[in-house]
Amino acid sequence: MKLQNILGISAGFHDAAASVINTKGEILFAGHSERYSKKKNDPDIHPGLLCDLGQYSIHHVAYYERPWNKQLRQLYSGQGIEWSKLTTNQILTTQLQGYFEQATVSSHNHHLSHAAGGFQTSPFDRATVVVIDAIGEWDTVSIWGAEYQNGQAKYHRLWRQQYPHSIGLFYTAMTDRIGLRPMEDEYVLMGMAAYGTSKVTEYLGELAIDSRERIRFRQNFHAGVDENFLGSTENEDIATATQQVAETLIYSIMRRARDFSWSTNLVYSGGVALNCLANRNLGEYFEKIWIMPCPGDSGSSLGAAALVYGGRLQFDHAYLGHDIGGPYPVDAILRSLLDDRICGVASGKAEFGPRALGNRSLLADPRGPDIKYLVNAIKRRQQFRPFAPVILEEHVDEYFFMPKNWVDSRYMQIVGYCRHPELYPAITHHDGTSRIQTVPPDGSGIRALLEAWYATTGCPLLLNTSLNIRGEPMVNDRRDADRFEQAYNIHVWS
Repeated sequence: MKLQNILGISAGFHDAAASVINTKGEILFAGHSERYSKKKNDPDIHPGLLCDLGQYSIHHVAYYERPWNKQLRQLYSGQGIEWSKLTTNQILTTQLQGYFEQATVSSHNHHLSHAAGGFQTSPFDRATVVVIDAIGEWDTVSIWGAEYQNGQAKYHRLWRQQYPHSIGLFYTAMTDRIGLRPMEDEYVLMGMAAYGTSKVTEYLGELAIDSRERIRFRQNFHAGVDENFLGSTENEDIATATQQVAETLIYSIMRRARDFSWSTNLVYSGGVALNCLANRNLGEYFEKIWIMPCPGDSGSSLGAAALVYGGRLQFDHAYLGHDIGGPYPVDAILRSLLDDRICGVASGKAEFGPRALGNRSLLADPRGPDIKYLVNAIKRRQQFRPFAPVILEEHVDEYFFMPKNWVDSRYMQIVGYCRHPELYPAITHHDGTSRIQTVPPDGSGIRALLEAWYATTGCPLLLNTSLNIRGEPMVNDRRDADRFEQAYNIHVWS
């Protein structure tokens, strides 16, 4: 069968997404449903997303997991069977709402979709692939040997751990324990970890872990923990302990993956790969590291499509979503930053992944002691949370101590230590780290802006955070940008 455009779908659980690739391996589109519905982590494909997908002729639809296998696990776990989600056709009929009915359909293993999304967007011909998430159908951790044979990606599973033993479920349960929103605020727990102490880390490890080497827990964290778990321990200390225990387990997996001696290249995927604090030490285990900018379940829409395509995808950047046309407004943004120190931008194609990378961003002058509080007041979030720097790639080593062995640092997936925290407190966390986005000379709008900013001020970096109304996902279209302007009295340029 000759395939033309392939549509990958991740939907039905959380953060639904869709990706389209063609027969040349070009990614034509990749976007999140939440950006259209305005519901964070929306599990279902929104009609607005389908409208954007409608411009493509789709000949095959690839679903990111195997429904029947997932239903068996849900039955085992006590969640019961969802009779309307037993088959791929049932799910896609509901999710696609009459679109692409003539397309052929396939479904793919959840962790294999993660692996493919990572490996087939990477620069590697051969790699060790590690997938860590909350749960797939059954798998919670998997290690793969990946390679190309005659231009086609091949995957060999080397090891796995299965439900209920899950780092992702443990981290989510602890997020809930400290009063944050599970499956949404895990990154807040990660940030809070800088403010705690290690006094309960050893105790939490003993309480939670049966075997660090085999990644086995003493209890099923899928059920969560009660409010008395760890007693009256301060939330900050629980956050620190959770992060440190998770890192111990992640690095145990990385040692196991390295010791298979499949490749010194690492591709890392799954939702846990978004833990940029843990990612700082991956270079201790592998010589070259790649994490796609959307390693969670939404990125598996691209992974499922990649499995059908088979070959290496042409992955050059993460600007793959809804398009707000027109040239990038460099001059207007520059004037706003010089005059007001802060402004928004909603221009070009939206980012695929959870990070704003310059096309749907709130930008600010990072210098001075007050800008963090000004931006946090606009974002209406906890004052302890820092913001990310976006910096010209060639200047990064002048301002940050960077982790080693990363092939790409464009996607805010790692932290480094700021060399001048007293000059840039807004982008420096309590522990001295910054979640860094570098920008190479790639012709992007954010690159042109940084060059203009540097030429004018001598400063090669800006503060960069997501452009979103509180409680909503990132801005998607111009109407969202207008609502942001009205809500916060901050100009958003397109």
